[in-house]
Amino acid sequence: MSTLEKTELNIGYIPLLDCVAILWAEKQGYFAEQGLTINLIREASWSSLRDRLAYGFLDAAHSLSAMLPAAALGTDQLQVALQTPLVLSVNQAFISLRQDLCYELGIQPEDDEQSTSKKLVQALQQNHPINLAYVYKYSIHHYCLKEWLALTDPQLAKNIQLMTSPPPSMVKGISKQVFDGFCVGEPWNIQAKLEGYSFIVAASQNVIPKVADKVLAMTQEWAEQHPFTVEAVVKAVQKAQDDLKQRPDLSEVWDMLVDYQIIQFECSAQRHVYDFYKIKNIIRNFVGESAQPKVDDFIWLLQQMQKWENIEMTAAEKKQIAQQCIYSLQNQHADIIG
Repeated sequence: MSTLEKTELNIGYIPLLDCVAILWAEKQGYFAEQGLTINLIREASWSSLRDRLAYGFLDAAHSLSAMLPAAALGTDQLQVALQTPLVLSVNQAFISLRQDLCYELGIQPEDDEQSTSKKLVQALQQNHPINLAYVYKYSIHHYCLKEWLALTDPQLAKNIQLMTSPPPSMVKGISKQVFDGFCVGEPWNIQAKLEGYSFIVAASQNVIPKVADKVLAMTQEWAEQHPFTVEAVVKAVQKAQDDLKQRPDLSEVWDMLVDYQIIQFECSAQRHVYDFYKIKNIIRNFVGESAQPKVDDFIWLLQQMQKWENIEMTAAEKKQIAQQCIYSLQNQHADIIG
């Protein structure tokens, strides 16, 4: 067995369902099986998580996929290269609007994304004061909101000013009418719905391609200095991912998410049957068949940055940057052996 370069790690996360594999790996002892001691650190926002990862307070983190190409481009102002060996979730975000706004706009439960986009955009075109929020500038949530609005009016989507709110603050923000709608991952859409503040009006999977949403990230420098530790972390999280896919009973996983204050609301199979099973289905299907990072996903993210932020890049540059975002365990082993 190869010697781990570091055995006690700080891993950061944001309270969302898609950090579940990291939490489950710790609870089930999968990290310990790899010789690792893990300190799980709950972060308040994506910006704080990014900063603490870049400056070394965190060894690895549950991160937004778009943070990696933003770091490679230097548009995040930190210019600390980030890489990922593992995808944690693929495109599982939703757009929610205030319930009273849905009523005013005539949005119905059966409306598809094209219809809800049209109804909201028509109100925006008539200068209705409607504010929308996303979780962070460099995120699929930002691009999903833009592409959803662009289904009706590409120019409005290009010019609209959006707000930023950490995922755990979305419910409070919409309850206080700080904003009128948001795009975020679960469980925050479901919580806002069950508490009577909003309705889900669009699913990201119906608006944008199935690209990586969250990834396990670390700085490139740290990954290169700790190749065997990276491999151990990946093995532990992958074991958790496989377990979550196959586990017939998720009650223990649910209880863990309650303990971590990620699920902070009543949701039962008796009273909230569709939402209850929706959460369980999401947990089982975060990564599909493979959690291997894909170059094409990062190329798509770079195309979005190019589209909405007027960043100039050639196709060759986008491919090169996308490749830099991925940490290959196989290539790293070849370098060590060589």
